[in-house]
Amino acid sequence: MVLIADRSWDGLADRPSGHTEVAVRDGRIAEVGPAVDRAGAEVVELGDRMMLPGLIDCHIHTTVDPSRLLRAFVSDGSAAIALSALPVLRNLLHRGFTTIRDLATFAAEPVTLQLRDAINCGHIVGPRMIVAPYLISARGAHGDASTLLASHFNREIGALADGADEITRRVRENIRAGADWIKFGATGGFATPSDDPTQTTYTQEEMNALVATARELGIPCTPHAYGDEGVSRAVTAGARSIEHGNLASASTLTQMTERGVFLVPTQFMVLDALDHLDDDSYWEGKDPAERVKFTRYADQLRESAHNVAASNVRIAFGTDAGMFPHADNWREFPAMVKSGIATVRALRAATSVAADLLDRPDLGRLQPGATADLVALPADPFDDITAVAGIDFVMQDGTVHRTPTPGIAR
Repeated sequence: MVLIADRSWDGLADRPSGHTEVAVRDGRIAEVGPAVDRAGAEVVELGDRMMLPGLIDCHIHTTVDPSRLLRAFVSDGSAAIALSALPVLRNLLHRGFTTIRDLATFAAEPVTLQLRDAINCGHIVGPRMIVAPYLISARGAHGDASTLLASHFNREIGALADGADEITRRVRENIRAGADWIKFGATGGFATPSDDPTQTTYTQEEMNALVATARELGIPCTPHAYGDEGVSRAVTAGARSIEHGNLASASTLTQMTERGVFLVPTQFMVLDALDHLDDDSYWEGKDPAERVKFTRYADQLRESAHNVAASNVRIAFGTDAGMFPHADNWREFPAMVKSGIATVRALRAATSVAADLLDRPDLGRLQPGATADLVALPADPFDDITAVAGIDFVMQDGTVHRTPTPGIAR
């Protein structure tokens, strides 16, 4: 197959290129240039669209229903939870997200691992999934849902672990189940009423034990971490990325840069909350403590967003979708740009830099030898970043999953 578009961007360059032809063979990009060998190939004319690598969301929760959040895991069995994720996965792919990193479920069974395997086997359609099945958490901390759901179950809910020995066991259990990544709670959060985002929930020794255990088994780690001390401890322990980091100081961002640690800032969720602090309707159905915490830390959150934009830390695109509707995950792009992050940096965050975080150099790039994950859109995101919401052509592994309507000949 040969794809032809008036414009393209390769996931790396500072600006888009002009007329581009891409030859795809056996699920790989075979050739890229102003003119490629079309002999015997099916030609897809994308017209004046811009072609770019498939997008990557490095922080998502495909099994979380934002209208119900954790309570769905009480009333629904694992099969129902998995089935409810099927349209989410299909729609993510159709909107151009060809790879996702799912960072934890509260289901009793590791359904996200099962969904990953079903996609890999071709049983269901969805983005390529890279999975941390559970959030390893201290008791009483961000990943402990026991108190929140105590009226339903008289048992602990969550992958809970305290102390180096118990943490080590939890890590090994996750990896035994097939984890691609280990996620752990380094601080409290905003959405949970029983903790605070600045509270550090594991000691340095506990984090060291967690990351070292995973490293020995060849698995990278990433923490849920808002507060500065929790971020710094996780970086010291050897985490590969930091999720959120929205209260990290400029000096801690420098520490991350020096150690090559990626930041997945999930800014839309934070900035959207800050924009609606005085809007009562926005907070309907949410725990009142969440609004209180966002109000308390509003100035620090805005300052940290500015610090991220001014820093040289490697930013990978991630959204925390599931905490809000999955269909809105594209809104992370304009949120990043609004905070001062350059448009090209935001686009790289969802392509080549995200691929680097995931240690998948074959993804996030429009170049020969790369996996043929390609998308196209009518408008230019370099002129208006919201154009990413208009993706209407999607190819994953060389298979076309979406074409514009009406018709581009295939």
